[in-house]
Amino acid sequence: MPAGQLPDPYTVSDRMPLGGAWRPGSSGTTATDVNPYDDRPVAEFGLADAGDVERSFGAAQEAQRSWADTPAPERAELFLRAMAVMDARKDEIVDWLVAETGGIRERAEFEWGLVRAGMAEVVSYPARVSGRILPGTVPGKENRVYRQPLGVVSVISPWNFPMQLSHRSLAPALALGNAVVLKPAGDTPVTGGTLLARIYEEAGLPPGLLSVVIGKSSEIGDPLVTHETSRLISFTGSTPVGESIAAKAPLKRRALELGGNGPLVVLDDADVERAVEAALFGSYYHQGQICMATNRVIVDDAVHDDFVDRLTERVRGLRVGDPSDPQTQIGPVVNDSQRDDILDKISRAVDDGAELVLSGEPTGPAGRVIPPHLVLGGNDVATAAEEVFGPVSTVVRARGEEHALQLADATEYGLSSAVYTGDAERGVRFAQRVEAGMTHVNDTTVNDEPNTAFGGEKASGIGRFGGEWAIEEFTRDHWVSVQHTYRNLPFSSG
Repeated sequence: MPAGQLPDPYTVSDRMPLGGAWRPGSSGTTATDVNPYDDRPVAEFGLADAGDVERSFGAAQEAQRSWADTPAPERAELFLRAMAVMDARKDEIVDWLVAETGGIRERAEFEWGLVRAGMAEVVSYPARVSGRILPGTVPGKENRVYRQPLGVVSVISPWNFPMQLSHRSLAPALALGNAVVLKPAGDTPVTGGTLLARIYEEAGLPPGLLSVVIGKSSEIGDPLVTHETSRLISFTGSTPVGESIAAKAPLKRRALELGGNGPLVVLDDADVERAVEAALFGSYYHQGQICMATNRVIVDDAVHDDFVDRLTERVRGLRVGDPSDPQTQIGPVVNDSQRDDILDKISRAVDDGAELVLSGEPTGPAGRVIPPHLVLGGNDVATAAEEVFGPVSTVVRARGEEHALQLADATEYGLSSAVYTGDAERGVRFAQRVEAGMTHVNDTTVNDEPNTAFGGEKASGIGRFGGEWAIEEFTRDHWVSVQHTYRNLPFSSG
């Protein structure tokens, strides 16, 4: 392509890559993908059925064998080419993210950056897989432990950061020699599925290694997680669905990122203004539709009132509306069900005795733009006890550091958390006692970097994504021993 010339936009049709070929699903039913702000149709797909899942696994198993044997530098080159595609098509990809997720443009550019960073991270993975040689207890025996690809991986991703949350499993799985069958969320089938497939196809990924099955969970969900060819299920979504997957496939490997109820703790010596900025971002960015969102702000009594006054002023100034408008900071939530669930939790919190400091009715052409809400209440009101996944922040008063820790841990979840303090080492000591997979000192709860251990504890999931942890998740150990000298076994003739 000549320098400066943009590639032709991808053609979006009713087709998806199934078993090595782009075609509609076989269910005989269709679904329309809409812009959550105004319900404008953006795509329509012929949905897949269980037979499509079967064909996808068959093709993936066949293609994976030669892909696993492909030299590491050649697999690494794929991701360098994919990064070039991302760069050339940045505006096109960002436009899709705005249109399909309802996120503001800045958020879409942020997600584009996360995906690109994920590609850069896995360039090194093919060459970083290493085994070990261990001494044997039997004379003359050598024990080798090889790291090998799993084979075929099932990936089920959500709608809130669809491209990133599909890609963070897709990229390491492919880099390490696996094939992938991917089911994106029904609200984001393009950015969570077919757009990634187009990018990797343009980068040179061989056919069959990636299938995208777009269909109803009731029809293709069980075949996707129980198929005998699948060696690992990577799922991001709700805790109840994660528990259902574990029950249906108890002997399969699983990497699960589930629900969250992120606490941001503000101790008595914190810089209040910086803590307010972290809470504002953590609670309201992308309408609060982030697994790591700040669901609760637990504030020491000594600074509570000052914190609430400042936060109220900042939240009141957030601009709501059309996500395609560069001035908008709060766009629509993804669908009517999500909107109704958020409003129900707010209503129940008030019934529980919470004070509604800021509120408002949904607006926008489709009625899905919920103004930012600010709630004051105890740790047991609905918006604090449950994951809201909407533009709502609940501020909880704490009576000192120990009480703040008790409040932070008083949840079934344990994904992301944060603590603000004027003493960083005090923050680290506090962080080490929080029951979570991730705790950030003097920062927001919303952090995602491709080279470190991303994941949760308790009902927030199992496994870790990123860096060395991803290499471990998407490969297996294979013990191969070599007996170099004659071994005199029982019943041996000599």
